[in-house]
Amino acid sequence: MSLPVIEEGAKKSGVLWIGRRLAWHAWHDGAIYVVTGGGEQDLPGLSDSAEVDVTLRSKDNGAELVRFAASVEIVDQAAEPDAVAALAKERLNAPDAAGLTARWAAHSTVVRLTPR
Repeated sequence: MSLPVIEEGAKKSGVLWIGRRLAWHAWHDGAIYVVTGGGEQDLPGLSDSAEVDVTLRSKDNGAELVRFAASVEIVDQAAEPDAVAALAKERLNAPDAAGLTARWAAHSTVVRLTPR
């Protein structure tokens, strides 16, 4: 696994695979951030996992670019506003864009996936 390849792939593509689930995400400060629950993408069991398999695909042809293990950590959204803001920026077509991060704080879980 090469961190530069992971970073480039994560920055170029707005989606990735966590196990067999497709998820949108944001790359921020050396890690991948995703949000689950509270009306957002459903990623059951993610916040209870210690580690997950992540697959990034090429934006050009859809072929597998890199697959790697990532540690899972629940983010304290109040303590990491820059990471939450980066993730919110990637959320397309949110019905409540102005209140998005407040809704996440109340009803969703933000998770950091750090490549191992």
